[in-house]
Amino acid sequence: MTSALSVSSSSSLWYHYTKPTSRLATVCLKIRALSSPSSSSSSTTSMATKVGPAVIVGGGRVGRALQDMGSGDDLLVKRGEAVPLDFEGPILVCTRNDDLDAVLDSTPKSRWNDLVFFQNGMMEPWFESKGLGDAGQVLAYFAVSKLGEPPIDGITDTNPEGLTAAYGKWASAVAARLQAGGLTCKVLEKTEFQKQMLEKLIWISAFMLVGARHPGATVGAVEKEFRSEVSSLISELASAAAAEKSITFEEAMEDRLCAYSRAVSHFPTAVKEFKWRNGWFYSLSKKAIAAGKPDPCPLHTAWLKELNVIQD
Repeated sequence: MTSALSVSSSSSLWYHYTKPTSRLATVCLKIRALSSPSSSSSSTTSMATKVGPAVIVGGGRVGRALQDMGSGDDLLVKRGEAVPLDFEGPILVCTRNDDLDAVLDSTPKSRWNDLVFFQNGMMEPWFESKGLGDAGQVLAYFAVSKLGEPPIDGITDTNPEGLTAAYGKWASAVAARLQAGGLTCKVLEKTEFQKQMLEKLIWISAFMLVGARHPGATVGAVEKEFRSEVSSLISELASAAAAEKSITFEEAMEDRLCAYSRAVSHFPTAVKEFKWRNGWFYSLSKKAIAAGKPDPCPLHTAWLKELNVIQD
């Protein structure tokens, strides 16, 4: 889950250049060099690996973790600061979803094509409204429990190769950074990325909603104790998403999502950032009902009403 400090617009915006010691990247590179069965020249190559500089927007857990994965020449943009025009490289956005308008206002329009978004949820409507139809994105299947701690990769028993994925102009650079930090990351084309993005949206919408029906339930408890509920909701949301986007998901989605839940079993549950998560599925329900068609997500709608997330 991405979590970082918000960014706001200001008439006196400024930025702070920082060259932190890249502890995480250095440790990972040393480990790789020491464990390599290859010749000493191969080890030298590993030690020489350098992650390209980036602007990192957001000084929270994820933003700081990404900075630690760098080579020490990143630029960290915090609350109230502007993204510079003349700093080349990707702009990694690690703020809350509701701060994205302010981030865009603080970024020169000529740099918008360098933005890479780490947020959870359905981003497409917001991208389209801002003219960012082909924006770079990262599906971050890793967790940072505390500020300054290294991230934990969400590798599962069904996907031992890892689930984190990147798309867009800077996808390869982002993957290199994450791999330097000991994480997995694959680079995907748009169609495949969209399917995996929707899977993660289904995961967060289904598990958070079912968990909210059972106060105190963690993601792991939902997977273990309320499997039938979350299974029904996953099936319903996947069917609605597939119909809306005219796509076909890979088989065994429920198994993949439940495996990820076991990997992050300690996560608490709550229905949050409704506009970006469950709100997209509810918009499909409203659209269908307005057209005189059946609700494609009746269970989802009923449980939202049960929790007073929606009133109509």
